[in-house]
Amino acid sequence: MAASEEVPAVAEGADSAPWAHLEAPARCLMQALQLGPEGAWRGLGLLRALGSRGGEPFGWGCVLEALCREEPAVEGPDCRLELKPLLLRLPPLCQRNLMSLLMALGPSLPQSGLLPVLQIARQDQSPNPDAWLQTLGELLWRDLNAGVATEETSPLSTDCQRQLQGLCRRLGQGGRRLKLAQAPVPEEEQEEGKEDKDSPRPGKRRKGPEEEPASPEGGRAPKRFRHLEREEEGGQEEETHEPESLEPPADGGGASPMENQLVLAEPREAGQSLEEAKDLAESLELPKAVQDQVPRLQQLLKTFGEGLEGAPPLELQLLHECSPSQMDLLCAQLQLPQLSDPALLQLCTWLLSLSPDLSLSNATILTRSLFLRRILSLTSSASRLLIMALTSFCAKYAYPVCRALLGPVLQAPETGPAQTELLCCLLKDEALAPDTQVLMLGQILELPWKEDTFVVLQSLLERQVEMTPEKFSVLMEKLCKEGPAATASVAYAKLMLTVMTKYQASITEIHRLGLAAALELNTTFLRKPLQAALRHLAP
Repeated sequence: MAASEEVPAVAEGADSAPWAHLEAPARCLMQALQLGPEGAWRGLGLLRALGSRGGEPFGWGCVLEALCREEPAVEGPDCRLELKPLLLRLPPLCQRNLMSLLMALGPSLPQSGLLPVLQIARQDQSPNPDAWLQTLGELLWRDLNAGVATEETSPLSTDCQRQLQGLCRRLGQGGRRLKLAQAPVPEEEQEEGKEDKDSPRPGKRRKGPEEEPASPEGGRAPKRFRHLEREEEGGQEEETHEPESLEPPADGGGASPMENQLVLAEPREAGQSLEEAKDLAESLELPKAVQDQVPRLQQLLKTFGEGLEGAPPLELQLLHECSPSQMDLLCAQLQLPQLSDPALLQLCTWLLSLSPDLSLSNATILTRSLFLRRILSLTSSASRLLIMALTSFCAKYAYPVCRALLGPVLQAPETGPAQTELLCCLLKDEALAPDTQVLMLGQILELPWKEDTFVVLQSLLERQVEMTPEKFSVLMEKLCKEGPAATASVAYAKLMLTVMTKYQASITEIHRLGLAAALELNTTFLRKPLQAALRHLAP
């Protein structure tokens, strides 16, 4: 029993991640970036693994655009609602690793999409901006704007530079390799370098004559710090084995200088991180039993038509073996968004007859794949088959439909009359259970409201939703707050009229005063009916 109670919480956590609305490859990348300090390296390995499969190139343009898109977020101890770009809503670790990855891939990314992201990172107006994120953004900004006036300044503070120089000085007293910037190369080091060229050791790469001395701001100091760390950890082992160089080959190897910086960032864990990135990529592959049945499932989807009945094919039972990320991949391979409406209805009928039920996470992914793009692309009223498929799926998987469909459709900029009409049909469906009505209402109350929201909410409240006094107070507070901005909205006036007539018994004197203030400036043709309904509320 305990295990079953934990499922909704886990699913809700996965669905509430800031990147939950992104496409499957982008979501996987964000998850990789969140896997510890070496997340940037893992993300790079994941991109290489996905690229090696020969599919479509990673859609950086859409990802960078999504990072800049402002969405409502709850901020501060007073839980106020603010608009924040996705970049600043990511966890701090994910932000830093993402910026490191962008530094590695900078030259290959679309500059028109990258510059707005950097602008957000450099001009974070939050009370406690992440200095690390801002510094990484500043460095990448310089790489993209070579020759700007700021290139001679350091992103490090004066105190940080002073401490770093002092540390270099102390570590350089041992006569090894770490020295201050622009310091002359000692004769003994030159002789040592000559000996290295004459008798190269196993595992060590010859150094080119262009190698520069260490600098507090340069790219060589971190490598030499790690050299000293290995010296302390390895003791006498370093006398016989020096660490293998991770510098790029002489011919460049096709890698950019910034990508090489990222490679130098984690040399001791490079092999381990690559292996973990490979494991992560492999986790996105379908289980063999499922992969073997993909052609059969594709054939079934092609031959779907109205009137097909019977038990679901045994191949669909394999859905239970897929993790959420694998379910994403399977939906993409089966091209579920391109199904015809008859095929959609038949597939939903079979999915609903599966035993045991699908997990909440997998049902959420299926909801998104089956319905979201299809609904947002509507230009006219939805077909009867689409409405039947959606209402039947919602009757069993209300939570996934609420999280993956209701909120995203209401917030999408392309939402219009066709989408609004379909949501109203869904909320008016007689099969919608009372607890599902409350769930839908709670989702709508969390969203910023607009004209389409008023229409959809009225359709729901006409069902006389059974809600607690606390939730009703939240509804009334939000309704009254929208009044000054909706003085000319007929949809808002109809919504207020529905509330005052169907929920009259729940309206208190405080609620009545709020309604009076909200309706005082109303200019619609429903002004008089609204005032009459308000008078009926008088004690």
